[in-house]
Amino acid sequence: MKKFDLNIEKILENWDMHHAIREIIANALDEQFLSKTKDVEIFKENDVWYIRDFGRGLKYTHLTQNENDEKLNSTSVIGKFGIGLKNALATFYRRGAVITAKSKYNIIAIETASKEGFKDIVTLHALIDEKTSEGFLGTEFKLVGIKDHEMDNAKDLFLKFSNEEVIDTTTRGQVIKRCGDKGNIYINGVKVAEEDNFLFSYNITALTAPIKKALNRERTNVGRSAYTESIKKILLSSVKKEVAEILSEDLQNINLGTAHDELSWLDVQEHSVKILNQQGKVLFVTSFEAMQQPDMIDEAKRSGHNVVVIPDSLKHKISNSVDLNGEPIIDISQFVDNYNTSFEFDFVKKSEMTKVEKDIYEQTEKIVMLFGGMPSSVERIEISKTMRTDFFNEVETLGCWDSSSSSIVLSRKTLTSFAEYSGVLIHELIHAKTGFQDVTRDFETSLTNQIGKLCNELMNIKALDLNILENKTQTQKKTLV
Repeated sequence: MKKFDLNIEKILENWDMHHAIREIIANALDEQFLSKTKDVEIFKENDVWYIRDFGRGLKYTHLTQNENDEKLNSTSVIGKFGIGLKNALATFYRRGAVITAKSKYNIIAIETASKEGFKDIVTLHALIDEKTSEGFLGTEFKLVGIKDHEMDNAKDLFLKFSNEEVIDTTTRGQVIKRCGDKGNIYINGVKVAEEDNFLFSYNITALTAPIKKALNRERTNVGRSAYTESIKKILLSSVKKEVAEILSEDLQNINLGTAHDELSWLDVQEHSVKILNQQGKVLFVTSFEAMQQPDMIDEAKRSGHNVVVIPDSLKHKISNSVDLNGEPIIDISQFVDNYNTSFEFDFVKKSEMTKVEKDIYEQTEKIVMLFGGMPSSVERIEISKTMRTDFFNEVETLGCWDSSSSSIVLSRKTLTSFAEYSGVLIHELIHAKTGFQDVTRDFETSLTNQIGKLCNELMNIKALDLNILENKTQTQKKTLV
């Protein structure tokens, strides 16, 4: 038998039993990862708990290490410090548990003994039995005096045993569906913090300098400032629809002040919109736009769009931007463009018109000549039974300038009145000639100028008619004389 002084009688005296169990589980999981062996086993027999890995086996020399070079060089393991195992052994002893560790190299137990050279000082020692078991795989920790809830509390500190559902795995870490009252923060599978107002739980697997600096031997209560950027990067790396849908649903709580903390990050908001946009038919609107444009919202829903309400700050961020596939993000402007492009007119042939409609329609050439001639951009003037909805002006559309087909299209309803037909036609001729949109200063100026020109033309025509009438009257008088 050999005795090895652990020199840890006053280290981490605040540890509870589950902290010590955590260290044993963490070491077993690290060994499983490093040796590529089968899963760790945790089981209970006759009131005795066992934690077993199937790796290379624990040697007593591991108890001499303060740092493990192999673990320090790996970014995927849980532990870094060999002192964690010694603290666990001290905690077990201090709290009345009996522990032994068995491997093919030795069996290690714990007892107190006088410190070498200082017989009046009693310290904790590892008792080393160098009896070998050549066929034994890995390391088996036998724990006597551990209550079930202490083991459960320890296992809950590990993602592997938490029963939490991983939604997405990225190069930066994992997004995990939150299943309790808090969001859990894991680093390489070990819980280091809890967040009351997080939407998800997370497992950070790409360790940054702030995280490495913040991690201590206890691996608890790591501050948010250390892992915020890592969580942002995990979310920004995620392309799963489920993640985006959960984020977008919570987006709509921002105006209510009840959104989770991740939704305070504008770049995360934008990313969730980009994922949703590429997954299906979605229209992103602000609450104000939704109230102002009910007809558009109804049309979007009729056409199979999912309407997602977003904050004003995000509206400006996504305007004229594209999703992860390079497709335009569908806000109100883009929706109207898509609607107009996809709309199909139901044109009316002249032979299908009633006599009244035909009489009015046959005045088209005279109206155009009165306007000043057909604009060079217009190739035809068409009549349609159906018209595109003018969502922004919230009025029934009676005419439009369709630049894509170089056509002015008028509603069949305008053919019930010459005044209405000519008025709508001239209105659209101005659009085609100037390219200006409704409710703009340039269009209003053009419309005013055109009205003035038409009035002038009409005055000239009236003056001409009066001159002709006067000349005719003078001729008649001369004839009578």
